[in-house]
Amino acid sequence: MNETDATSGRIAADTAMGAVTLLVGDLDLMTRYYRDAVTLQVLAAEGDTVTLGRAGHPIVVLRHEAALRHAAAGSAGLYHTAILFETQAALAAALYSVARHAPGTFTGSADHLVSQAFYFTDPEGNGVELYWDRARTTWSWTHGQVEMATLFLDPNAFLREHLTPEAAEGATTAAPAAVGHVHLSVGDVATARAFYVDALGFDTTATLGNTALFVSAGGYHHHMAMNVWDSRGAGPRMPALGLGRIDLTLPHADALGALHERLRDHGFAVRDDGRVLSFDDPWRNALHASVA
Repeated sequence: MNETDATSGRIAADTAMGAVTLLVGDLDLMTRYYRDAVTLQVLAAEGDTVTLGRAGHPIVVLRHEAALRHAAAGSAGLYHTAILFETQAALAAALYSVARHAPGTFTGSADHLVSQAFYFTDPEGNGVELYWDRARTTWSWTHGQVEMATLFLDPNAFLREHLTPEAAEGATTAAPAAVGHVHLSVGDVATARAFYVDALGFDTTATLGNTALFVSAGGYHHHMAMNVWDSRGAGPRMPALGLGRIDLTLPHADALGALHERLRDHGFAVRDDGRVLSFDDPWRNALHASVA
């Protein structure tokens, strides 16, 4: 699972998620949500694009697309962007901030054994997960599959236990955070496996029958997931508000070159500008891969 040899057919173990680009109809509204509620910092703002993140690390890129409209119900696209916090205190601060600034966007919470997670829907309907990981040494694996569950997690009890006075005043907004994983809505799991496991080279870490697939690099519980819960049978996406692009960060040029070869060998078109690989999954979800 930790194999890094570029000839292994697997994506490099040190692969990580980069920023998620969202195409938005109201740039000011969406900027306020991710800045004031989710507690990301504006790293750059130029023209129709605002980049938000933590500690100089981009997490969400908002790009205004006035001509686009929302996709039809049941379409493929983004299920949620999952933002990983290093500590429960930092997660509690973000949860408290959303509760203060946008309480109506909260949709649920769960203890997944490997993590504690809180779910939201942003003002334009994009799913957002804010979460913290338990130590990898506590995760349980059986035959290459990580044990995850959906157990009750009381958000108020979590805040009582982990929210500090300093965090409540915003003192942790500079603490590091990153995109931990991205979850997609797709048309079918078999096609998703052929692309994300066979071609990209992620490892399968969990499956839920023919309804969901979880994949990762380097033994993480999941860097990406694909489900058909709201989108079974969906075809390729038409231009619409929502997911614009997912960025993948690979550790070195050899890993990027091996990824290019695998995609080409599996018949997927790749655009290579010498620095970034650009390609689409079978539902026209756009991905970019580059070296850290």
